[in-house]
Amino acid sequence: MDKTDALLNEIIAHLEVGGIVPYLGPGVLDLVPGGSPVPNSPEALVQQLVAKSSVPHKIRGNLTAAAQYIENFKHRKTLVGHMTEAFAPDVPPTFLHHYLAGIARRPLLIVDAWYDNAMATALQSRLQSGQMQGVSQSEHFGTWVHYFRPDGTRTDPFEADTWDTLLYKPLGSIAPTRNFLVSDTDFVEVLTEIDIQTPIPDIVQQLRADRHFLFLGCRFRTQLERTFARQIMKRSSDTHWAVLPGELSRNEARFLTEQNIKRIDMPLDAFARLLVGAGQAEKVAAAA
Repeated sequence: MDKTDALLNEIIAHLEVGGIVPYLGPGVLDLVPGGSPVPNSPEALVQQLVAKSSVPHKIRGNLTAAAQYIENFKHRKTLVGHMTEAFAPDVPPTFLHHYLAGIARRPLLIVDAWYDNAMATALQSRLQSGQMQGVSQSEHFGTWVHYFRPDGTRTDPFEADTWDTLLYKPLGSIAPTRNFLVSDTDFVEVLTEIDIQTPIPDIVQQLRADRHFLFLGCRFRTQLERTFARQIMKRSSDTHWAVLPGELSRNEARFLTEQNIKRIDMPLDAFARLLVGAGQAEKVAAAA
């Protein structure tokens, strides 16, 4: 057995007993056949935003700063309109989304740190599932998270305790309602409180305890990406994995070491196909 097989077996073993929290980033949309119909990176998103509203040249490549400029000078409604237009197309769930939705062990917690609806769509058949969305303080002052049933109706936090599958969207989402944390102000409000965990749902804090995290389609180049990952995985297990192909930045390498995240240096598509194939094979063997 080579190192890749051993690593896959270790990850699958933890997945199948509910010991792993999948943490999805925008790069997962690279798996959509024919290409993603919505922006699949912060760089792609900011390009779409600045194509709709002019912003100063020096911040045209900075997503949160460009979003803040649009919010300040064009109004919050304009920014939300641009985000809605960018993520309005339905994103078909990929084979990876379907695989994660089919994990039998419950309760299952999935973190999805992007604005598309693919993971939520894959989970729609799970009647005892629900979604938790981070919300902007500029639109919902005093409230950090909204809770939704699979049919899109809003509910209270207490119902989340009964769900067997929980999808946590810390940045908000296009569906079932348009909640987006994207501007500097949005994140300043969250980061002011995140050290004491106020913006993170209690049920997430409970379910992450002693669990490993598997980062898929994520990068850790910016302070914002690292801070959200660090705070969401706080008080979890002491071992995690991240599929990170290509050259790492110095900050990424330091973050992996700091958080004891084992790097899997292969393209996401290749890893996901190995993971799904091995996982399905194990289910067949277990059923035999």
